Amino acid sequence: MATPSVIALTGFIAWTLFLLVLMEVIRLQLVLRGKVAANRIPPDNANLSPFMQRLARAHANCVENLPVLGGLLLVAIATGNTALTDPLAYWLLGARLFQSLVHLISTTALAVSVRFMAFAVQLAIGVYWALSLLSGS
Repeated sequence: MATPSVIALTGFIAWTLFLLVLMEVIRLQLVLRGKVAANRIPPDNANLSPFMQRLARAHANCVENLPVLGGLLLVAIATGNTALTDPLAYWLLGARLFQSLVHLISTTALAVSVRFMAFAVQLAIGVYWALSLLSGS
């Protein structure tokens, strides 16, 4: 049976993959329709729509944070310490999904503040997990 930690780690990976697939499907559609040349799409989608730029950044943010937060989950899973991460695992995943969704929707000052709050929740959980795993309790 999968623990909340396993589900959260898999969910984080799946969400990161979903954002990448969505971005590549949209890019492919733009190329096939002749709206942009395949070799003219920078990694940050700078020459594409504001939504595509936000999508690239939301995906990049997941990629940037997956090794740290996912790594902590993986350590807990590998060492049999999911009792330390399970209680907050779904909170971490929920905050990650929420942060990405807000990022995709808007970059207004309010949206950026809300997005940061979701990120701060993830950071707090990560610090707590790191300290708990290091102390063994």
